[in-house]
Amino acid sequence: MGKVVRIALAGEGGQGVQSIAEILTEAAFSEGKETLYCPNFGLEQRGGVSIAFVQIGEERIGSPKFKTGDIVIALSGRAIRRAQQYVGPETIFVYDTSIEGAEKCLPENAGRIMAIPAIQRSREELHPRVFNIVIMGAVIGATHVVTIEQAKEALEAKLGGKFKQNPALREMNFKALEIGAEMVKTN
Repeated sequence: MGKVVRIALAGEGGQGVQSIAEILTEAAFSEGKETLYCPNFGLEQRGGVSIAFVQIGEERIGSPKFKTGDIVIALSGRAIRRAQQYVGPETIFVYDTSIEGAEKCLPENAGRIMAIPAIQRSREELHPRVFNIVIMGAVIGATHVVTIEQAKEALEAKLGGKFKQNPALREMNFKALEIGAEMVKTN
């Protein structure tokens, strides 16, 4: 990975986009990469659209802002509409299949659009609360900005206390990462 990969994650407050961004950034930093994370919250911290901007690369990152993402992830209908401004002809646009009416508001200028069933898979196979970790796995699978192993270490660093209290939580989160990465491979 020579160039800087620009990632925009958009979702409703409480869906965990800022947590995903923070964990991705920590994982990349631990791998010795240059990283930058800029959170952008709506008017409300919970209930408004939240966007996380992440840049990861081998070389120094020149600016904290970018106009077009290499990958843009939207986790709600409002997030799809809000994140469209960061989509260009080379952008991979990823959204969850559970978003009602998503097909009507998808960006027309995206290089590639991927619909993944992150919410459905997390509900059926794991737990609804780890759907954002499934999304993180999808970002990793699509961009290869960090290894799954490094992401697991970053998750351990972030949630280690909870993992010690409930070891099954560790395995569930690790499985969620793997499911997300696999979803984009088969899409």
